[in-house]
Amino acid sequence: MDWHRECGVFELGDQELLSQATLRNARVSWATHGRLSPAKDNVILYPTSYSAQHQDLEWLIGPDGILDPERWFIVIADAFGNGLSSSPSNTPDFPELVTTWDNVQAQRRLLRELFGVERLACVYGWSMGAQQAYHWAAAFPDAVERIVVNCGSARTAVHNRVFLAGMMATLEAAPEHLGQGRFSATPSGALRAFARIYAGWALSQDFYRAGLHLSALGAPDLETFLRSQWDERFARRNAADLYCQLKTWEASDISANPRYRGDLTAALNAIQARVLLMPSETDLYFRVADNEAELPHLRAGVLRPIPSIWGHRAGNPAQNAADAAFIRDAVHRFLAA
Repeated sequence: MDWHRECGVFELGDQELLSQATLRNARVSWATHGRLSPAKDNVILYPTSYSAQHQDLEWLIGPDGILDPERWFIVIADAFGNGLSSSPSNTPDFPELVTTWDNVQAQRRLLRELFGVERLACVYGWSMGAQQAYHWAAAFPDAVERIVVNCGSARTAVHNRVFLAGMMATLEAAPEHLGQGRFSATPSGALRAFARIYAGWALSQDFYRAGLHLSALGAPDLETFLRSQWDERFARRNAADLYCQLKTWEASDISANPRYRGDLTAALNAIQARVLLMPSETDLYFRVADNEAELPHLRAGVLRPIPSIWGHRAGNPAQNAADAAFIRDAVHRFLAA
């Protein structure tokens, strides 16, 4: 990386949450790429996705990448529960639920108080990051010019919540589970089961039918693929943090707050930002149909599905050049318009 980069931790103090609980000594980890313009008009906020930390998502940043640090000042904000920002693993008495709404309120303070930024050129997000992008546009309609919703939705769909309930139940079944998503020790067996269930949802049936877990990702067999790509990935994460972010994902809804009181149509109508909806055609979490239902209620929305068999992972194609090229082209056109 030959462009300017910084990272740090922003201390918020005690933060009152949407649930009216308090997150004590709250903090948000962050990283930046590029330089803030004198007019502070070149800021792209890039929130993290499920279990990801900022370094996991930096692959798409570069002069020839999806986000260009020579043009934009890119701020990656680590979500609560990811192990870097306030999380069960590093915060005593971490609240039972920290919502997507709570994340964007903290990010607003980070941008204002640390960088003096009041308005964003764009919020770019994939998966849970896309949910945060949608929340930004609804929570702060006057402060966001554009959002890129890459494999995400305004409200977590019921079928998506069924998957999340299964993942929570897998962790809850561990003998190490103490209740409320806390554990007496690392639940290694449950994490392995968790990883392998996740592998069946994050990539599509067509992906496996085509053998891309072998040909594209270089595994000699299915067992090696599951162990190297999934078991080892989730073994690096704290189980309580994973559980916490499942709860955040499950509760994500841009209208579930005092501003909109559960009226999703009103929340979508209030969005002033231009919106690029970019679902994967084969995503099992965030379906194209979810974004199709949202589109008529947006003032300035465009729907560009990713033509891919990589399922949810099409939206984060670090190992998939074709989908990366599609996203890069779509995002560059959107940012230039």
